[in-house]
Amino acid sequence: MTDSPQIVRPRILTTDRRKAMALGVAGLAATTLPQVAAARAEEATAPASASPRRTWLLDRGWRFHMGHAADMTKDFDWGINQRTYAKPGLVTSPAAVADFDESAWSHVSVPHDWAVDLPFAPPAAPAPEDKADAVAAHGFKAIGRAFPENSVGWYRLRLPVGGGDKGRAIWLEFDGVFRACKVFVNGFEAGGSESGYAPFKVDIADFLDYEGGPNQLALRVDASLGEGWFYEGAGIYRNVHLVSADAAHVPQWGTCVRSEIDAAGARVSLATTLANHSEGALAVTLRQSVRDDAGREVARAADRQVELAPLGRTETAQDTHIAAPQLWSPASPVLYTLITEVLRDGAVVDRTETPFGIRTVTFDAVKGFTINGQNVKLMGVCNHQDHAGVGTAIPDALHAWRVDRSIEMGVNSWRSAHNPAAQALLDICDRKGMMMIAETRLNTTNPEAMDELERMILSSRNHPSVILWSVGNEEGHQGSERGRRISAELVARCKALDPTRLTTQAMDTGWDGGAAEAVDVVGFNYRTDKIPAWHQRHPNKPVIGTETGSTVSTRGAYENDAARHIVKAYDTEHPWWASTAEEWWTIVANAPYIAGGFIWTGFDYRGEPTPYPAFPSVASYFGAMDSCGFAKDNYYYYRAWWRPDQPLVHLLPHWNWAGREGQPIPVWAHGNCEEIELLLNGKSLGRKAMPRNGHLEWQVPYAPGKLEARGYNGGRLAAQDTRVTAGAPAKLRVTADRKRYSAAIADAAMLRVEVLDKAGNLVPTADSALNFTVSGPGKIIGLGNGNPTSTEPDKGAARKAFNGLAQAIVQGTGQSSGAGGAVRVTVSGAGLASAAVDLSFYS
Repeated sequence: MTDSPQIVRPRILTTDRRKAMALGVAGLAATTLPQVAAARAEEATAPASASPRRTWLLDRGWRFHMGHAADMTKDFDWGINQRTYAKPGLVTSPAAVADFDESAWSHVSVPHDWAVDLPFAPPAAPAPEDKADAVAAHGFKAIGRAFPENSVGWYRLRLPVGGGDKGRAIWLEFDGVFRACKVFVNGFEAGGSESGYAPFKVDIADFLDYEGGPNQLALRVDASLGEGWFYEGAGIYRNVHLVSADAAHVPQWGTCVRSEIDAAGARVSLATTLANHSEGALAVTLRQSVRDDAGREVARAADRQVELAPLGRTETAQDTHIAAPQLWSPASPVLYTLITEVLRDGAVVDRTETPFGIRTVTFDAVKGFTINGQNVKLMGVCNHQDHAGVGTAIPDALHAWRVDRSIEMGVNSWRSAHNPAAQALLDICDRKGMMMIAETRLNTTNPEAMDELERMILSSRNHPSVILWSVGNEEGHQGSERGRRISAELVARCKALDPTRLTTQAMDTGWDGGAAEAVDVVGFNYRTDKIPAWHQRHPNKPVIGTETGSTVSTRGAYENDAARHIVKAYDTEHPWWASTAEEWWTIVANAPYIAGGFIWTGFDYRGEPTPYPAFPSVASYFGAMDSCGFAKDNYYYYRAWWRPDQPLVHLLPHWNWAGREGQPIPVWAHGNCEEIELLLNGKSLGRKAMPRNGHLEWQVPYAPGKLEARGYNGGRLAAQDTRVTAGAPAKLRVTADRKRYSAAIADAAMLRVEVLDKAGNLVPTADSALNFTVSGPGKIIGLGNGNPTSTEPDKGAARKAFNGLAQAIVQGTGQSSGAGGAVRVTVSGAGLASAAVDLSFYS
C-alpha cells in the first residue's frame, strides 16, 4: 500500500449494513456499486454534524511488523517493564504510542493474514503418531510456540477522529482477530479478545485526544497458541469498523428483531437497547419503522419516550405488524429493514438499519426440515474460512464467490466449522438464500466460552440465514453425563438470548446419551449408515448429518500414487470413518426424517492433511472443490442430484493416457438424465439407465480421440459432455468472474488460468510454470492451483499450473479516495502463447 503512515483517508460508510456489504461484494447489481461509492465520497467530505452516526471501514492505511513471543527486545519491549499493568496509561510498549517511528513497518490492508506468507517448516523426522496431527495441523507453517519469531504481530493505524467527536460514544468493532489480541489507543490498553473467532467491541472514547493531537490505534496479536486442528491464519483477518455515535445511541448488537406469522400477516417483535454515554440523564424518543426491499415503509411502531440514566442502558420492547409479508427462503431471500432512530428535542441524533427476514423453520423427527411449511432437504457443506492465495484474509467479494460456486453445485446450506462465521459471510448468505449453521468454538462453560457463545448469538441472531446454533463438535466428553450437563448449559444460554432457533451438536459417537439429550437436533458426524437404527431407538428426536462423506481426491487425478500423495478422483476413496458421496446421500435422500447433510467439505483447506498426514501434503483432500474453488468430479455428483431439474452429464476421467493404448480405463458418468450413452470416436459403447442418486461405469480400452457421453430424457438428448485427447501445452487462456470491480479492498477479481493445446483443448495434465504481470492500478493478492502438496508461495508473480489450471486473485490499488482505472493481467509461460484479461476497477 502507498497510503501515508501519518494520514488515513477513511472509508466512511452509511449505517445501512446492506450498503456496507455492497462495497465490492460480487453478486449485487453492478449499478449499485458506483452509487454507494458516490455516497461514500459525499459523506467523507461532509461536516461531522451532517450525519448522526458515522462508521468507518478501517481497511487501508495499516502498518504491520512482526513481534516476538520469546524475546521482549524484539517485541517492542512488551513486558520488559514489570509494571505493565500497574498504572493504566503507563507506556507498555513504544509501538503503542503516536510518536513511534513506524517507517520500517510494512504497509498492509485489512483483512490480513500474516501466517499465509510464512515459510513451511516440515519436521526433520516423522512425528510420533500421537504428535502427528499437531505437527501438520496448520499445514506445516512455521507458526506456534516452536516459532516465537513468527507468532506475534503488531499493527498500527491513525484513527480519523478528533475534536468533533468529543462527547460522543466511540468504539471499534472487530469481526475476528487471530488470536489473543490487545488493543491500545494512545498507549492505553482499551480492550481485546482471547478468541480468534468471536467478534468483539472496544470502547475507546475515554482514551482519545480531542484537542488536535493524533489518535493512535495499536494491536498486539499473539498466535502462539491455536484453537483448532486446521489452518487458522494469524492477524486481523476479518473486517474492522470504527463507529462514532451520539451520546444517546443504539449500541452494537442493540436491536433484536423476531417475527411470527399469523393469519393477518406477520407480528414483528422489537427488542431495543438504548445507551447513554453522557454523565447526565437524557430524555429521548425511540422511533422505529420497517421497510421492504424496495425501500417502502410497510410497518411502524408507536414512538416510545425513554429516560436514560447517566452512563446507563435501558431495554425496550414493542411490536408492529406487516400485512402480507414476503417470506425469506433459499428460493426467494427477501429482506426487510428495521429503521431505528433516536431523537432528542425532536432531532434525530442516532440512526441504525437492521436487515432481517421473515420465515418459519422447523426440524421434525418424522418430516425432517421445513421452511415456511415446505419440506426441504438441507444439502449442505462444511467450510473453514480459508482460500488459496489469501489464507483466512478473505475479501467480502471472495466470500460471495465461494457462496456462488456452492450454489451452482446445488448447495442450500453451510456449516461454519468450527467457529462463528464472519459477519460479511452472513450478510451474503442472507442476500443469496444460503442457510447457515453457526457454531461456537468451545464446548465448555467457563466464562470465556460462555462469553464467546454470547457474542456469536448477539451478533448473528438477526440473520435469517442462521437456522441452527451448534454448541460443539466431536467433543471428548460428548457421550458422558458431564458432556450432557455442559451442553445443556450452553443450550440454555442460546435459548435465553434467542428462543426462536433450535440447537444442535456435531457428534461422532455417543448419540444415545450425553450431549444428544441436551440439544434439539442431534448431529451425526459420519456413520450415516447408523442413523436408521438410531432413529428406531429415538423416533421423536430430529436428526441431521452435520458432517457427511469426507471422500478424498486430488482434482484431475485418476490413479492413486502414495509416493506422490495423489488420490484418484473417482467416488471411491475415503478414510475408514467416512463414506463415499453416493453412499451417504442415498441414505439421506431416501429417509424423510433425516433433515439433510453437510459434506466435509465444500472446499479443500490448509492443514489437517488427509489421507497423507506427512509433508509435502500441506492441505486436506476432502473438498468437492479444491482450495481455489475449481470443481472436482464429485462436485458434479452432487450437482446432478441436488439440482435434478437441470439436466446434467459429467464424464470422467480425462482422455490423455499415452502408453495405455488398448488397456481398459475406468470411465464414469455422473448425471441425472434417464439414460446415458457413451461413445468413443463416434462409435457407441452402449446406452445405460442412470440409477437414481447413483452413477454409471464402463471399462473402455484406451484409444486417443474423443470420448463422449450423451444424456437422454424421454428419448431426447438433454445433456452431454466430452473428453478429448489434448496435445502438448501451447497457449494460455485467462478469464475473470466479472469485468467491473469496485476499487474497495472488499472487492476482488477471481481469475481462472487454463493451459491449452493448439486446438484450444484444456491440457489436463499440464503443470506449466506461469508468470503474472499487472499493469494499471491493480495488484495480485494471491495465487493458487489447488494442489494439496504445493509449497509454492501464495504471494508473488509466479505459480505452476496444476492439472491444467491456476488461479489469481486481483484487487484494485486505488488509494483511500477510491481512485480506480483499467487493469490488465497478463499470464505467460515458457513455450506458451501468453494471454491477458482486461479488468475495470472503479471508484
